Amino acid sequence: MLIGLRIDNFAIVEAAELEFERGLTALTGETGAGKSLVVDALLLALGERAGADAIRAGATQAEVTAVFDVGAVPAAGAWLQEHDLAAGDECLLRRTVRADGRSRSYVNGRPVAAGLLRELGQRLVDIHGQHAYQALLRPVAQRGLLDRYADAGDMLAEVADAHDAWQAAGRALQEAESDAAGRAERLHLLRFQAQEFEALALAEDEWPNLDAELRRAGHAQALAEGGAAALQALDDDSAGAHRLLAQAIGQLQRLVNVDERLAEPLALLDAALAPVAEAGSVLRHYLERLEVDPARLQWLEQRVAAIMALARKHQVSPQELAALQASVQAQLAALDDAGPGRAALEQAQDVAWQRYQAAAARLTAVRQAAAARLGAAVSEAIGGLGMPGARFDVALLPLGEGEASAHGAERVEFRIQANTGDLWRPLAQVASGGELSRVSLAIQAATLAQGEIPTLIFDEVDVGIGGGVAETVGRLLRGLGQQRQVLCITHLPQVAAQAHQHLRVSKRAGDRHTTTAVEPLPAAARVDELARMLGGLNITERTRAHAAEMLTAAQQV
Repeated sequence: MLIGLRIDNFAIVEAAELEFERGLTALTGETGAGKSLVVDALLLALGERAGADAIRAGATQAEVTAVFDVGAVPAAGAWLQEHDLAAGDECLLRRTVRADGRSRSYVNGRPVAAGLLRELGQRLVDIHGQHAYQALLRPVAQRGLLDRYADAGDMLAEVADAHDAWQAAGRALQEAESDAAGRAERLHLLRFQAQEFEALALAEDEWPNLDAELRRAGHAQALAEGGAAALQALDDDSAGAHRLLAQAIGQLQRLVNVDERLAEPLALLDAALAPVAEAGSVLRHYLERLEVDPARLQWLEQRVAAIMALARKHQVSPQELAALQASVQAQLAALDDAGPGRAALEQAQDVAWQRYQAAAARLTAVRQAAAARLGAAVSEAIGGLGMPGARFDVALLPLGEGEASAHGAERVEFRIQANTGDLWRPLAQVASGGELSRVSLAIQAATLAQGEIPTLIFDEVDVGIGGGVAETVGRLLRGLGQQRQVLCITHLPQVAAQAHQHLRVSKRAGDRHTTTAVEPLPAAARVDELARMLGGLNITERTRAHAAEMLTAAQQV
């Protein structure tokens, strides 16, 4: 759930820090006060696009930070773990927008792409309103909601497994048919290649040893000359390093008794004498063994040339020839063992298809029953939400002949009939934002137990309604708030009175700028706000009493 929201220099909000509680939170205020800015700021934190116009006049950067408790949101927790962004039960989302229009996104202090932020946001918040995305309009979300409502998880897994098996059987048949066409030609080529490798008889680790030996043999003269020069520099009787070191040691030994500070360089020179002598001995032994065998050199050159020629032919490095040889042998073995014949593969594909059809048919039957229940429940709910005569339907649209999906044999589409006799239209085509909000509210109420998104936001849910319908909307929202966190922007006191928490949004005109402020209301201030919503500018004691009575009655439900 949403714990807190910090807004800095966003639109006309200079600074606001909000804390949110469980249950239903109402956001109210005068028209034009900026109630939707709270939702817009949250959308920014959830990865929605924003340009430089999102920055308050006179500021250089807008910043929004949202804090969520994801301890009880498995989908969000799994997503955070998958992307290595988890940091306990709290999740902090931060978004900044600069004057040049560029934005930066952070999850738990780590920078992420805005697209990833949107992915996470869809697991945390579902916003219902004409100016925001709605999860219920996405076909995938509609199908998922119906399947959760039908408790069809096991059947979905069975259908997906059967679909995978059918596809695998089809691929095996296609591969077998393709292999049969070119099998003889492929076998001929592979056998020829295998004979080339056998003739070369390249031993394991032979190439690096050959390469190193050839380099040494090709540079034998340079090695001999350089080694001899180095040995002379170390062991020359008159000016060799060993003799000069010994002379220096002798000089210091005679003087160390005079000045003990010479003891340290004497010790260092003495320690260096033995390694110099040892190096000379090793060099001398190396030069004694350094011989060039012309016959060996010729063989090395021929052997390396043969290996290089085969490597060039196959367009690989000499080091990769051994792996290529193993691959050729494996392909030969696979082709020699032709595997099941075409008839057996066709039978396996038919069996897999029949299994898929049976599993998909069972899923379809469960979906049909659940679709009827869900359609009736939502139709009943929207009838009491100011849409008399409207009906809701969950349509199952069969896939084309021979088509198959891992999600079943049909597409799921939510449809609405605004008035008796009207055409059924997909929910995504509902023109009125108010109607869409109320339908979404009815769906949420009907499927509360199956929902996974912890925070629901309703914007303009009360457009075009009043009286008893408004009270029904308020009670529905309060009911949703018993199990989810619900934020509702409303103009109706009947809805606001049902809230567990009430935030008032107000516009304040300063000397240079107009700003928007958001403040939580205690009980007494809630009565004043409800009275304003009831009576406008003319607030009487009777209006206040009505507001207090409305609030008391709502909180006792």
